[in-house]
Amino acid sequence: MAKRILVVEDNDLNRKLFCDVLKSQGYVVEPVADGHVALQRAREFVPNLIIMDIQLADVSGVELIEQAKRDPILRPIPVLAVTAYAGKGDEDRIRDAGAEGYLAKPVSIGPFMAAVKGLVERTV
Repeated sequence: MAKRILVVEDNDLNRKLFCDVLKSQGYVVEPVADGHVALQRAREFVPNLIIMDIQLADVSGVELIEQAKRDPILRPIPVLAVTAYAGKGDEDRIRDAGAEGYLAKPVSIGPFMAAVKGLVERTV
């Protein structure tokens, strides 16, 4: 059975790129542009991985990760955080929120897929 990935990304081009690459690798993908509905969509879709943009338009990806990790249904789902604003201490702050993976944008396909596969293979 194909693994399921929720992609939370408000930038149309990045969201399409992530989804296209993941689909080409056989994953079932659910794109989400609005961070406000991300966690509800995650509960409905029940993904094996959540890819979370940190700089969403009107909600912090870090806050969404923290909320997901407090939710008994979403807590076991690994989160791969992606951000264009990688500053000193950001990775620690994002991992402290509960993200199991972290990538700085621009994301290269090789490291992106390695991170995805590493996190998806951990789930059953």
